Formats: sequence, structure tokens, C-alpha cells
Amino acid sequence: MGARFAVLGPVEVVVGSSDLTPTAPKLLQLLAMVVLRAGKQVQTDAIVEELWPGAPPQSARTTVQTYVYQLRRIFESGGLADRGEDVLVTKATGYMLRVDPEQIDMFVFQRLCQEGREALRRHRYAETADLFRSGLSLWSGPPLENVKCGARLAAFSVDLKEQRRYARYLRIEAEIEVGMYRELVGELRSLIATDPLDEELHGQLIRVLDRSGRRSDALDAYRNLRITLNEELGLDPCADVQQLHHDLLSADRLVS
Repeated sequence: MGARFAVLGPVEVVVGSSDLTPTAPKLLQLLAMVVLRAGKQVQTDAIVEELWPGAPPQSARTTVQTYVYQLRRIFESGGLADRGEDVLVTKATGYMLRVDPEQIDMFVFQRLCQEGREALRRHRYAETADLFRSGLSLWSGPPLENVKCGARLAAFSVDLKEQRRYARYLRIEAEIEVGMYRELVGELRSLIATDPLDEELHGQLIRVLDRSGRRSDALDAYRNLRITLNEELGLDPCADVQQLHHDLLSADRLVS
């Protein structure tokens, strides 16, 4: 069909050079729900709950049917399918989007991350880094960026953000293993500037600074984290980061 569905950034449907993305907010919400659950039935009750949280109108289920009809006509007019019903399928208690997972950026991202984790288990670090880079390159912004999310879509968004964060962490770990210490310093400092309480990022920065021969900067990075955590949360760094600090001090004693 030559179609591409995106949720890792703005929700989009593109066929060839034609953008089929609906602009009506609730139609966009419905599209996001069926794309995120592609290949699985999305219950009509769940759609109603997402589109009209709290107190849905009596006509909600009929309106959902109208939105489904509109999405099907969009798919037909854009050449995605001859019959919209073949793509957005009616099931016993809901609807299912029937497309190849490789047409949806989220599923491609998850596949690449799975392959990256498998390569990491085999200690193939360069391959690991390449796979995670490929997956992360699919992101164009916050997930579902152009959708007004109800509770269900908001939960999907949170989960996707965590998947992205973990993929980035593993990509950096793999790049550390292949010796990309100096190349990572600037990126890690930038990431910490936007997420100053992320101790994993601080730990990675401390390690790459140390391995770049910048032990004093690594010690400064630890002190900065400790001050931030104490001022913001009244906490000390986690045990793993404290161990990095201990190792730095032990290395200093050995050198002296």
C-alpha cells in the first residue's frame, strides 16, 4: 500500500507524497488509538472513554461509528485501500487497524530496539549502537505530539517516552563500550541540562569524563549531581553513582 503511520512525534498517515492525516481533534484521537494497537481490537468502550472522559454523550457510540466511517473514506480517497473496511476492520466489540507493522514507526522502533538488546547480550557493541541509533532516528518529537490525549493515550505517551529514554541509555552504553568517550561528553551535558535529576545520565557523564582523562571534571560532575539532588529532593546520589565516585577517589590515591 506504500502507507506510513507515525506516532513517534506528530500522528501522521502518509501514502506516497500524500498526507492523509485528519485535522479534526477527535478523529485524530481515534486514529492514534487504532494505530497504537494495530493488529489488535480496540474496544468501542475504550474509544468512548478516551474521546469523552467523564460523561460521554448518549450519542457517543453512534458518533464513534461516524468517525470510523470518516477514517475509512480518508483511507480510500488517499489510495491506501480500495475499501476502507479492509484496513479499519469492524470486530465484535470494537475496531482493528489491519496493516503491516513495518508501516508504523513505533513497531519499527521496537523491533530495532529488540535487535539492539540481542546484539548487546552478544557483546556486539558497534552493532548495538547502530541499531539503537536507527530506532531513535525515527523520532521527530514527543509522542502523539499533535493529539489532545485523554487518559488512555496519555498512558501510551508516557510508556513511549520511557522506551525512548531506555533506548538512548543503551545506545550510549554501547558507544561507551566502543570507546566513544570524548564524542559523548557534549551530548550528555546537553541531556543533563534538560533533565538534571536523571542519575543514569550523570553516571554516564562521569564515566566518559574519567575515561577521557578528565578525572577532575568527573569529580566536579559528581559534586554537581550531589548538590542538585540535595537541594531539590533532599537525597544523595544512588549507590551506583556513589560507587563511581569511590572508584574515582581510589584511582586518585593510586596515582598519588
